[in-house]
Amino acid sequence: MELVKRGTNFNFVGNFRRALVFSGFLILAGAASLVLHGGPNYGIDFAGGTLVQVRFKQATAVDDVRKALAALDLGEASIQDFGSSPNGGTEFLIRVPVKGEHLSDFSSQVTSALESRFGKDSWEIQRIETVGPRVGSELRWRAILAVMAATLMMGVYLWIRFELRFGIGAAVALFHDVAITIGALSLANYEFDLTIVAALLTVVGFSVNDTVIVSDRIRENLRKNRRDPLEKIINRSINETLSRTILTTGTAVLVLLALFFLGGKVINGFAFTLLVGFIIGTYSSIFIASPVVLFLQGTAFARAR
Repeated sequence: MELVKRGTNFNFVGNFRRALVFSGFLILAGAASLVLHGGPNYGIDFAGGTLVQVRFKQATAVDDVRKALAALDLGEASIQDFGSSPNGGTEFLIRVPVKGEHLSDFSSQVTSALESRFGKDSWEIQRIETVGPRVGSELRWRAILAVMAATLMMGVYLWIRFELRFGIGAAVALFHDVAITIGALSLANYEFDLTIVAALLTVVGFSVNDTVIVSDRIRENLRKNRRDPLEKIINRSINETLSRTILTTGTAVLVLLALFFLGGKVINGFAFTLLVGFIIGTYSSIFIASPVVLFLQGTAFARAR
């Protein structure tokens, strides 16, 4: 099944400068959001603290929950309405920042406060997560290393599989994808936790997959048409793989849209990360990775194996 007819010749490489401006705008917008928010909005996994998810059997206002916890002096504790449960009740996420060394005490204090105000049978604890500040800092550092290592190793793979310039193009595109996705998470005010890191690693793998397909077709056409300019060969290769790109990304995006709108708030951030990352990853394999290969033409990178 080909959505794009053979012989179609969209000038992708010719729009490289416009794509560069568009990408620069997205990256700057994300960076500005991170600066304004004072950095990423780290979740319990990375910032440390205690998270308590509570489900009330009846509809409950967030102000009532806040009044119940007011006497505990929890500092900058946040109470988030997590939506309605199937039985008509309400769920809340109570996040307590790091305070002292006895983080486990906070969950018991929260439980006691809710019990004294609402009684025992009107609510139930869904989950309790507690992470110390030292563990959170270590997890944060390891997550950064994991994303950077995955991105670099994907570039090294393409260098070995094709040429150094293809590896450089892939690495640039992958860093581009991760930067824009992180900026989008900041703009949407999603928390950064281990689930988001898993989504970012998935984005890296999906993005490089499309880059491999395009790079392989470029190499194939280079052998067939040695006399044609590289710009023409790259455009032809992208157009020839365009149907496959649309079908692959389109089906993945449809699934992610279903997860985002129907999967509930628990996986909302994960689905949002994949949704943005898959779209940007497909865009970068066409407008970023391939033009970088053209830019490096005639340099030592173009001849290195």
